[in-house]
Amino acid sequence: MAVSGGIAAYKAAELVRLLCKQNVDVRVVMTEAAMQFVTPLTFQALSGYPVHSELLNADAENAMGHISLARWADMLLIAPATANCIAKCSHGLADDLLSTLYLAASCPVYMAPAMNQAMWSKPVTQENIQKLQAHGVKFIGPAAGEQACGETGFGRMSEPAEIVAQLLSAAAQPLAGIKVLVSAGPTREPLDPVRYITNRSSGKMGYAIARAAAKAGAQVTLVSGPVALAAPENVAVIAVETAAQMYDAVLQRASDHAIYIGAAAVADYSPAIVQPEKIKKQAQQTSLILQKTEDILAAVANLDRHPFTVGFAAETHDLENYARSKLVQKKLDMIAANWVGQAQGGFDSDQNALQVFWPEGQNTLAMTDKIQLAEQLIRLITEKFHEKNTA
Repeated sequence: MAVSGGIAAYKAAELVRLLCKQNVDVRVVMTEAAMQFVTPLTFQALSGYPVHSELLNADAENAMGHISLARWADMLLIAPATANCIAKCSHGLADDLLSTLYLAASCPVYMAPAMNQAMWSKPVTQENIQKLQAHGVKFIGPAAGEQACGETGFGRMSEPAEIVAQLLSAAAQPLAGIKVLVSAGPTREPLDPVRYITNRSSGKMGYAIARAAAKAGAQVTLVSGPVALAAPENVAVIAVETAAQMYDAVLQRASDHAIYIGAAAVADYSPAIVQPEKIKKQAQQTSLILQKTEDILAAVANLDRHPFTVGFAAETHDLENYARSKLVQKKLDMIAANWVGQAQGGFDSDQNALQVFWPEGQNTLAMTDKIQLAEQLIRLITEKFHEKNTA
């Protein structure tokens, strides 16, 4: 928890007390200005840990303290977050421990603003808040009411009990603030203006995964091939049709996301030539020349800034060997494999079962409704994603 320099810093003491009462392990960071309002000794007594305030401390055991703090935390709360603190974070400044900690943090970040009502309503403050929200920061409050300066309006820091309630609720969302990219559905590879090559994928599994990720608190973008499904709630949908369009849509966004789940059934081949007019039925036989499509999964996994990459493998035989080979060859973090065919679930079915593999292990998710299966898979992905990022 980080405390910046505002009169609402006195509320931060009660906030630490309430968090510790809920068995939350709290480490406190204070700015120099915050220490003018409340002493570090208060927070040390309440949290049970020494307070951190210096960015560069030659006497400390760890000279890179801001990095170790950032990796230790499951969640970063800045309360109060002053207008100055919000402005510095939104512009990427790092001139003290708090702002540097914010830049180094890979965990979900929450801010509880506190400032004069005129400062809160100033357009530049709102622009800074919008920028931070676009980067995944969650805001709690502020509330409206009488302020220490004697004025009335929005800018009061939310009450500690309300902040604790929201944080505990967010803790039940293990992907809160994390950006997840999902691809789903089939692709259509055109032969002429009326015909195309496709597969039996309905998109149900991918859509269920996007829904489950959003339920877990993630900011989800779904790149979808042509399906007859309603867009999941709280999910941004990018509609594509061909494998090339899906490749472009995914690669444009992958580096900006922490997790990519490639659940789409992308065509392996597409016609080398697309006829401009409808092909007429004439000869007894005809031939098509097909060319290999771009490998989306491998391309994402090999990006310089690659997300935690999860692939899918739908197989009719030798499922485990094919899945493990794909995991290694494409440098994936995880792969979910399922049987397809009669009575196997999978394509165009409401049920499915998965065998999930990652470099250090595997898990079997039994046949069930795809919505429940997706939630089980998201829990497993979340676990392995956090393990990798805290190693």
